[in-house]
Amino acid sequence: MTAVQLIGGLTLLLLGGEALVKGSVAVAQRLGVSPMLIGLTLVGFGTSTPELVTSVQAALAGAPGIAVGNVVGSNIANILLILGLAALIQPMATTKEAFRRDGSVLIAASLLLLAVVLGGAIPRWAGAVFLALLLGYTLFAYFAERSGTDPAAAVHAAEASEVAAMPPRALGPWLAALLAAGGIAAVVVGADLLVDSALEIARAAGLSEAVIGLTLVAVGTSLPELVTSVMAAIRRHADIAFGNIVGSNIFNILGVAGMAAVASPIAVPSQIVQFDIWAMLASALVLVAFAATGWRLNRWEGAALLAGYGGYLALQLAP
Repeated sequence: MTAVQLIGGLTLLLLGGEALVKGSVAVAQRLGVSPMLIGLTLVGFGTSTPELVTSVQAALAGAPGIAVGNVVGSNIANILLILGLAALIQPMATTKEAFRRDGSVLIAASLLLLAVVLGGAIPRWAGAVFLALLLGYTLFAYFAERSGTDPAAAVHAAEASEVAAMPPRALGPWLAALLAAGGIAAVVVGADLLVDSALEIARAAGLSEAVIGLTLVAVGTSLPELVTSVMAAIRRHADIAFGNIVGSNIFNILGVAGMAAVASPIAVPSQIVQFDIWAMLASALVLVAFAATGWRLNRWEGAALLAGYGGYLALQLAP
């Protein structure tokens, strides 16, 4: 029964996340919202909806290992697993000026989460600060890109175009709204199933909630990013995959951790304090180092990222 719940939860998260992004993008396009704003908000943040709902539900259910582990583990998986796989499929160029801004925000957000986590908990006030910083970053990026002088505008507009080009196409306004609403419902139900089944698996396997949150739950909630990034790489739009992952990781820290802490203060498991938060920061720094060398991710760098994720999983699951 637990396995059925797990598979059902992962399926609903994947399908619901995809439906939410496609439906909301279609509605925004019908309303005349600019492609740049769609890419900045609905695409970059929309693919992180499964992480958001899962971590909030885990925090409310008194499962801090899953709530925090999902954020930290998803950021590690996004860089090492998803970007590594995408770069292996298609080497990706990065926009130097755009990455300087968003890459800097990613490192700053990672350092901020590290500082809070080292205190052993994420209190409500810290969650509120995270959300305020996310709002400030979004507004700053929007006004900077609307001026037409920010290179990130083209990247975010391309993200919206990539989603709009994926089937189903030419959605009517009511069907698009229905698709988005159905996506939200599927994500909520899927997250509930995933959290319940993950807790059962942790108890049955003798694993900590943190390990399950950092691995199984983190990869499961990152499925929309995986699909979006791999499809972009296959279409030779690898720069879109890169921008999507950086934006999702920023949202995971400031939006997901922030909202979960506001919903219920989170005690951080000692394992995450001692190792995993450092692994998350290290993966972000490696990404910056790889991206800044020639402003592209090559296949060998993608292979190195994947190997790093394999080593991380081995350490997590070692007896």
